[in-house]
Amino acid sequence: MKTWIYSLLTILLLQHATILSAQQTKTFKVIPLGVLGGIDESNLSAYMLAPAGFSDYVCLDAGTLHYGIKKAIENNALNGDVDEVLKKSIKGYLISHPHLDHVAGLIINSPDDVNKNIYGLPSCLDVLRDNYFTWKSWANFGSEGDKPILNKYHYTPLTPGAETPIASTTMSVQAFVLSHGNPYQSTAFLVKSGDSYLLYLGDTGADQIEKSNKLQILWQEVAPLVKSKKLKAIMIEVSYPDEQPEKQLFGHLTPKLLMHEMDVLGKLSGIQAMKGLPVVITHIKPSGHHEAQIKQELGNANSLQLKLIIPEQGKLLEF
Repeated sequence: MKTWIYSLLTILLLQHATILSAQQTKTFKVIPLGVLGGIDESNLSAYMLAPAGFSDYVCLDAGTLHYGIKKAIENNALNGDVDEVLKKSIKGYLISHPHLDHVAGLIINSPDDVNKNIYGLPSCLDVLRDNYFTWKSWANFGSEGDKPILNKYHYTPLTPGAETPIASTTMSVQAFVLSHGNPYQSTAFLVKSGDSYLLYLGDTGADQIEKSNKLQILWQEVAPLVKSKKLKAIMIEVSYPDEQPEKQLFGHLTPKLLMHEMDVLGKLSGIQAMKGLPVVITHIKPSGHHEAQIKQELGNANSLQLKLIIPEQGKLLEF
């Protein structure tokens, strides 16, 4: 009888140790090149993402590149010089939507960049082709549009829900449509490496404000990954504090609205599965004391016990 009990205890301890080991193993690294949602052109939305142990990154949005890479090198998050990182380490761009605070770095740095893919929904790529990479506003470094076509960036349209390999990396991506000031769109990117996932959302409004079901569809898709602990982190915007009037949200979230959406995800995945889930807060509007206020409001509303993270430009995050 004692032998049977000891054997059972051993099995339970081994299972617990395996779970802890899986939780502690880092599978992704994120280098924030820009974290804010406007005003400061040296710190706009852009995040380099790679699997742990690899140096082949994809850039999630590209509002700030050059200065962000410089800051990351200064913080020992990246090696080499700015030119080397831009050309060799960043293998492509996932652009959530074509607002300038998400693409300015890509456009400005394009003369010094090398051949790469730009991944996005067709509506996003159309704006890059028709409004930015034209000879009227900038040289056409794209693969389509105004002639002469310099063909440096290859437009790679994503089909919502379909898995697409990210060239020159070991990762793949699924795109999901978001509502960003209905009827305008943004994108969520579910990036996969092995059997691990990271979810990055571009700018998005809450379903209840947008009169949309876009986030509901996304949460239904990722809930099984939360439950199985395969989703290692969510990167999602909170642009304004709770005092912001609904009519002036312009397709963005507040702490209260974010936590409502996390409650929806929790009901789908199980509340216990949400405990300790890393949630990186992006796109804070740098006006007044917004960051401190948003941080306090998030903390006060964090009944799910999420691991809330406010990223800093150039400082490595691991999940």
